Amino acid sequence: MSLYERIAGLPVRIDGYALEALALDVSSGFTRVSTLIRLHGGGEEGVGEDVCYDAPDHLAQVQAGPVLPLAGEWTLDDLSRRLEALDLFPAAPPTRPDAVPYRRWGFESAALDLALRQAGTSLADALGIAPRPVTFVVSTRLGEPLHGGAEPPPTTPVTAERVTRWLARDPSLRFKLDPTSAWTPALVRELAATGAVATVDLKGCYSGTPVDGEADPELYALIARELPEAWIEDPRLTPETRAALAGHEHRVTWDAPIHSVEDIGAREWPPRMVNMKPSRFGTLRRLLDAYDFLAAEGIGAYGGGQFELGPGRGQIQYLAALFHPETPNDVAPGGYNAPVPDGALPPSPLAVAAAPTGFRWEQ
Repeated sequence: MSLYERIAGLPVRIDGYALEALALDVSSGFTRVSTLIRLHGGGEEGVGEDVCYDAPDHLAQVQAGPVLPLAGEWTLDDLSRRLEALDLFPAAPPTRPDAVPYRRWGFESAALDLALRQAGTSLADALGIAPRPVTFVVSTRLGEPLHGGAEPPPTTPVTAERVTRWLARDPSLRFKLDPTSAWTPALVRELAATGAVATVDLKGCYSGTPVDGEADPELYALIARELPEAWIEDPRLTPETRAALAGHEHRVTWDAPIHSVEDIGAREWPPRMVNMKPSRFGTLRRLLDAYDFLAAEGIGAYGGGQFELGPGRGQIQYLAALFHPETPNDVAPGGYNAPVPDGALPPSPLAVAAAPTGFRWEQ
């Protein structure tokens, strides 16, 4: 029985739903907005999070209210087919195409939580997989101001200060970093000396976003040479960058292009590792089919987040606990998003916190 077949027939009763906008001002001056989705029925509530990146998409949804016709008696698979037939952006078109699977995942994850709670069981029990403690990395971008405010001038040197501050607090931490062409050989060697860089995210597969990475063959070669133990995520492949990465293809992992089994199989060479972000897949079927495929092909995975502000963060931690607990999961608790360490934070690995019912990771 496939993973999806283990949950597809779960009944779920929906009486209605509610929406709540969540917001957080971050250090670069960007306000992250997401939407908490609460499905209710049969005396239970299921929660999910819409992680679209554009605030107008969230504001339009919340202002329109719960207008989608979701009330009724369903199985999870029936409800998924219903969502496929609906316009999930009835108030205004999505700002960008990737908002559609992000919103779809918000509703499907809430439905999964509700169905499991109505059945009095947990996702772990439904799938027959015992959760384990979750290793996580701290994801950060060097060179941004440590204390908020505007972005630094382009001439401001990029330093390792953000990493060294975290390591002074907890020497066992490991990091996922976003290299840019401002990184110097001296900086990369300083980072390498810490032994704490697990993944470098080149962001070469993004287009039209504030974080697009350049296809810089000198940077790629520097990273490959000086950080020989780190995974190399999302390079933009050109003749020049392919040459820069020659001999390091086994370290290349993918994130932004991965939305389905077909996307994993379509890579230029078979990957050893991929970043599994459930919101990119959109549906429970596509996500769980991909996990089945990875297991069959012997491909590793680590989890990734979308700057969740609500229950979505716990849900990706839950998935990591089930499918890839010991890899460099980019699922750190929200306090690690702060530019400067502040307050008590749980160390890696996270203790198992799967709730006894539903699709929830108790905080």
